[in-house]
Amino acid sequence: MKAGVIVFPGSNREVDMVDALTQSMGAAPELIWHRETELPDLDLIVLPGGFSYGDYLRSGAMAARSPVMKEVVRKAADGVAVLGVCNGFQMLTEAGLLPGALMRNRSLKFICRNVHLKIDGDNKIFSGKYSAGQVINFPVAHHDGNYFADDETLDQLEGEGQVGFRYCDTDGQSSDTINPNGSARHIAGIFNKRGNVLGMMPHPENHVEALHGCTDGRALFDGLVEALS
Repeated sequence: MKAGVIVFPGSNREVDMVDALTQSMGAAPELIWHRETELPDLDLIVLPGGFSYGDYLRSGAMAARSPVMKEVVRKAADGVAVLGVCNGFQMLTEAGLLPGALMRNRSLKFICRNVHLKIDGDNKIFSGKYSAGQVINFPVAHHDGNYFADDETLDQLEGEGQVGFRYCDTDGQSSDTINPNGSARHIAGIFNKRGNVLGMMPHPENHVEALHGCTDGRALFDGLVEALS
């Protein structure tokens, strides 16, 4: 599998993402600067977390207009897998690759802690190593993770199996109390209609080895390698 991690001014999770991918791939992915106008032949494109352009204007809005994003949109249309985590999720919505928007957290405070997530839906590319309904644990670290979309869009996402992850408790139950940021219908991550683009706020790359205190994220990367190799 060939993977590339796009780096923007203000990215700060690209090294974590490279480490996670390297453990599963057995080789390091390519780091690609955001001003590139062409992308190499890749099976996976990753938009990592951070604070691109200082989160000015709106989180991810300026990065979504970087030169490389035209290529990301084109590659996604061709079926290349695209993963956007945290700030990367924000970029995907701003670029129109995923519906909805990421707004300020309900508390208006930055949130940095571990959360439980329920695997929702069935996607062979991104969640093939998980079971539907499985409860996993990833960290979140964001100020603008409150996913919003109108009811028609939310109904479509749920009806088409495009919701990938939901915030929940240890028993897999979702509620406003357990929802860390106020996201509509407790959504933590969504797929596009084709299923080759995933945007999610929690960080799977930070739970891939025992030193992290949890390895629930490793299956996502192992599954990507198996699906795309």
